[in-house]
Amino acid sequence: MTFSAMLHLLLILAISGKVLHEINVPVPDFEAPPGVIVRDDILSEPPKVSVVITTPPLSHNDGLPGSGISAISTAGPSLDFHIPGGEPDKTFGNVPRRPSITPTEKMHSLAPAAPLGITKGGIQDIRNFSSNWTKGGTADYGKPPRSRKFEFTAYVARYQGDWDSTIWMDGDQMRGGSLQNLLFVIGHLSKNKILANAQPVPLDLSSDEIFQKKPPFIFFTGHRDFHLTDKEIENLAEYLRVGGCIWGDSSLPGQRSRFDLAFRREMRRLLPDPSIQWAPLPASHPIYTNNYFPEIKAVPPGINFYDEPVYSLTGYGGEIAVLYTANDYGDMWQFGIDEEGKIDLTRDEKRRMIATNEQMWRRRNLYFGNIEEKSLFDSYKFGTNVIIHLLTRWEEKIRFAARMGTEP
Repeated sequence: MTFSAMLHLLLILAISGKVLHEINVPVPDFEAPPGVIVRDDILSEPPKVSVVITTPPLSHNDGLPGSGISAISTAGPSLDFHIPGGEPDKTFGNVPRRPSITPTEKMHSLAPAAPLGITKGGIQDIRNFSSNWTKGGTADYGKPPRSRKFEFTAYVARYQGDWDSTIWMDGDQMRGGSLQNLLFVIGHLSKNKILANAQPVPLDLSSDEIFQKKPPFIFFTGHRDFHLTDKEIENLAEYLRVGGCIWGDSSLPGQRSRFDLAFRREMRRLLPDPSIQWAPLPASHPIYTNNYFPEIKAVPPGINFYDEPVYSLTGYGGEIAVLYTANDYGDMWQFGIDEEGKIDLTRDEKRRMIATNEQMWRRRNLYFGNIEEKSLFDSYKFGTNVIIHLLTRWEEKIRFAARMGTEP
């Protein structure tokens, strides 16, 4: 019996040491303490996190800080964090190349603005207002821009602010500057097919001369806060209704400057419809795809390499009512260029530079970056493309209305 018991014990020990089947039990990274519910839908896939960084704009005028806030948000479960932004860069010397940062407004999908309705009478008003912008009249509508001739006068808006920040004044007369240089260069680049005249007297927005002179666009510039009067708002709103356009160019580049906030705010007063919101122009817009200089397919970098998109408010008939360039092309256009694209440093009999701001020329690469012949030439070509679009943007609708009017 003793021998039998020992034999059974040996058999039991031998069998118990063999692995018949392995079961893998996953070990969790952590165990929830009592009372905490673990959600499988969160742990199964980590949330996607998108980072939006808003940096203070680099100012060459008054060092105004930006929002100073950076935000981190998630596309998955609600996990929101806010971290303090950096200090504004107050260093002007040796301006570094500004890295390309996608603007906040470009990173959020914006609902398309619902265009304001336009009646047959409204189209007729627009036709009457814009009929003198092209030398060939309605017979040239629809033809390629390079095969046509244009003649128009552009005006700088005078308002209660530093409206002449990129304009050179001699008393009450404009001697030169951004808009004057742009229009002068356009004539040379087009071999005088585009006869663009710069009115030497700024436009009084509170008078009826807007509707007498019928400018295709009114040029706003500045770098400070401003408020338009009720009469100016009334006139400009009517000006947009009959086919005009306002082109704003900030002379303090980037977002959240005083001019940026003021211009966006005041222009919304002209188009108070809540469905109309500021939005960047898409890459498919005619300014980039059906233009005078087809080699300019995107927004060129502006002063100090700022690369904001072109923003707009869409108005009557789905056309641009307000155009806004926030890269400070106005200061780039204070550096004139000749027909070959070289920086124009010629002087008049008083030894004054004719086409280039002498103070800015002396301080280039110190306060003002991206002042090179190619970048300046591209900015002038881009300005030409913008103006050609503003001159022609109503033509298709006018032609369509004319065809509809001839039907029984």
